[in-house]
Amino acid sequence: MKFGAIDIGSNAVRLLIARVEEQDGGRKSIDKLSFYRVPVRLGADVFSDGAISEGKVKHLVKTMKAFWYLMDVHGVEWFHAYATSAMREASNVDAVVKKVQKAANIAIEPISGDREAALIFANFSMAVMDDKKDYLYIDVGGGSTELTLIRGGERIKSKSFQLGTVRQLAGRIPDGEWAAVEAYVEDLKSEDRPLYAIGTGGNANRLQRLALTPRDEAIPQHKLQSVSDKLSALSVEERRRQYHLKPDRADVIVPAAEIYLRIMGLSGASHMMVPKVGLVDGMVLHTYEEWKAERQAATDKKAKKKKPKKNKEGP
Repeated sequence: MKFGAIDIGSNAVRLLIARVEEQDGGRKSIDKLSFYRVPVRLGADVFSDGAISEGKVKHLVKTMKAFWYLMDVHGVEWFHAYATSAMREASNVDAVVKKVQKAANIAIEPISGDREAALIFANFSMAVMDDKKDYLYIDVGGGSTELTLIRGGERIKSKSFQLGTVRQLAGRIPDGEWAAVEAYVEDLKSEDRPLYAIGTGGNANRLQRLALTPRDEAIPQHKLQSVSDKLSALSVEERRRQYHLKPDRADVIVPAAEIYLRIMGLSGASHMMVPKVGLVDGMVLHTYEEWKAERQAATDKKAKKKKPKKNKEGP
């Protein structure tokens, strides 16, 4: 059984096609079959003008049509398409959703920052973490950053902030947003339980590679700072050529590094784990659970119909 997940972010639109395997003890693993990423960058319009332009809408419709056919040839039967910060803030979101539905037969559901954080946290059902440690999960996107406290393997609390790479490039970080982050992180800190950072998102993955940190090791803060300093000293074109970055990665990677570093500084975290998971992974798991629940409901209904009726007893 193949599942699909479409993440319509502020910087890019992503499609993950995967299988989900359930192992002993209920533990699940994702077998990623195909992954596609198109840099539509909806946030460039929304964070500057408040709406998605006609040109971006056409680009999004073409992308979603392509994703529909890709899922069709892969034999995907269950999928979801969720939109995050840029679309949920766009003044013309309803019109855009209708156009995509009509042209590509894909229903887009804009989700809240809290729902986004909950879906991302679903990935940690597959992660191995120390139950004695507190983790600060940092997911940096194009339009927002989700911060989640994980304790004993459980999601204790989370909050979404209007801090994103595309939003920062547009100069649209709301006044007082960093002060709100500082207050939130300070409230999470405990003297006897230090915070360990977990960073996700495409920029976190790239920063780990640029820091020459092995995939299964956390990035030391000083290495992340060194990479950030080197990237900041270069123009976008120089970053692209020197580090072989895609154009839509070369500009956002610097504000992403700054956000990770600043939150690590506030939390006192000296290292940041990069588990290579994101919203689409959580979406696939959620879709699998929906499919599993519906299949079980159908099985129960069938069994109920087959169950012989008891004869009524006489008086």
